[in-house]
Amino acid sequence: MNKHTSVLFDLDGTLLDTANDLGEALNYVLKNKGLKPVDREKYRPIASDGAKGLLELGFGERLSEFDFDALRLEFLNYYEQNIAIHTNLYPKIEKLLFTLNEINIPWGIVTNKPEYLSKILVPKFPQFDQCRALIAGDTLPQRKPHPAPILFACKEMGSDPEKCIYVGDAPRDIEAGNRANMYTIIAQWGYILDINECKHWQADAMTSNPLDILATIK
Repeated sequence: MNKHTSVLFDLDGTLLDTANDLGEALNYVLKNKGLKPVDREKYRPIASDGAKGLLELGFGERLSEFDFDALRLEFLNYYEQNIAIHTNLYPKIEKLLFTLNEINIPWGIVTNKPEYLSKILVPKFPQFDQCRALIAGDTLPQRKPHPAPILFACKEMGSDPEKCIYVGDAPRDIEAGNRANMYTIIAQWGYILDINECKHWQADAMTSNPLDILATIK
């Protein structure tokens, strides 16, 4: 019997490298307001924090001078129209998902990305065709680090949470997985500013190679 019988993934920074498209949306908004763009190396570690985190990064102390809701809407509208121009699967993710499908391990996605954007982005990648659950940041009243979205995804897949793995690249991912009594793995290839901080997240494991996840289910 396999030790773990299903896998759930975060999306941005775990399955997909979306940072450059998110950064382009930020810089579009900044340009429209006459402000300087943010360099790629500065916005990439913040990409997992979505529109709020990126706008806070880009506008800094000047954020209070603007209507935040209007900025967020402008950001999201641009991002929606340019959602997968520079976005790619991380290396070895395609092989990982192919192998999970081959050995009949159900897998799904739990993200804090808005549902309407998730449902636009995910179908653009045929590698996600066998995704069994897609739970977004506003699918339920709660979002990560609350465990409810992860538990809901398990229910959709017909999986036992205690036999499920959750993989993510942010503290909220690991906290949500731990609170759901899942086996948690840190995706070190994602948007992590300081790898040394990962040891404080209380994950069960961490790896820089997505294929290492297979060792926990074989």
